[in-house]
Amino acid sequence: MAEIGKMNTLQVLRSSDFGLFLDGGKLGDVLLPNRYVSGNLKPGENVEVFVMLDSEDRLTATTQKPYAMVDEFANLRVVSVTGIGAFLEWGMPKDLLVPFREQKIKMCEGQSYMVRIYLDHASNRLAASSKLDKFLDKTVVAYEATEKVDLLICAKTDLGYKAIINGAHWGVIFHNEVFQPLERGQRMEGFIKQVRDDGKIDLCLHKPGYEKVTDLTEVILNHIKQQGGFMPITGKSSPGEIHALFGVSKKTYKQAIGALYKKRLIEFTDNGTKLVQ
Repeated sequence: MAEIGKMNTLQVLRSSDFGLFLDGGKLGDVLLPNRYVSGNLKPGENVEVFVMLDSEDRLTATTQKPYAMVDEFANLRVVSVTGIGAFLEWGMPKDLLVPFREQKIKMCEGQSYMVRIYLDHASNRLAASSKLDKFLDKTVVAYEATEKVDLLICAKTDLGYKAIINGAHWGVIFHNEVFQPLERGQRMEGFIKQVRDDGKIDLCLHKPGYEKVTDLTEVILNHIKQQGGFMPITGKSSPGEIHALFGVSKKTYKQAIGALYKKRLIEFTDNGTKLVQ
């Protein structure tokens, strides 16, 4: 059965002057307008489409894919504000409504906000909400320290950056764990640093502990080899230069480089670091 607000693979039932009618299962026939029909699709063949209601509340399909679908989060820009709410640009011909009751703060035209896409089951209309808390799981979580997770950066705070973990929980990346520019709406890989007794989750962007240092030593060795056995990085190199090369803090870099030195795999010179022959 077709799902409103998501990508669906639907079978072509028949053609008409307006386009192709697709089998939406219990939802009924779904029209794919001519402007989205490509090739020579015939009855019985399948096509991948996004299903939604058109401006006259009729089921319609499009081969276009929005920036985000039902039950997903996204950072979207307000294109207009009307008497019923704010409308967001989301990659579709029909802008997405955020009703006033679903705005955590009053939205302004031209500004971007983190929102969750949802389906209003009473009307079958798609909408968005910036009240993210009600869509996230508040139960105690069973994440393990060093566990790899997917992060969505949502907001910068005095402590650091709030991020949504695996689309389900809030976490925080503290400023002292950030060594690269972060933007609202950015998706990235991260790691669980710890789950506190109060249920709050601390995050980091690099594998914590000695395992991270072990991985980094391999990266450094490979980099030196690729540079012909020498790199112009010393203990006096700036944190920015080190992060640009290896994506880590200077402290972590020094731990890794120290481990390599103890194993007599590298040696230091006045102007860099080279492999031991």
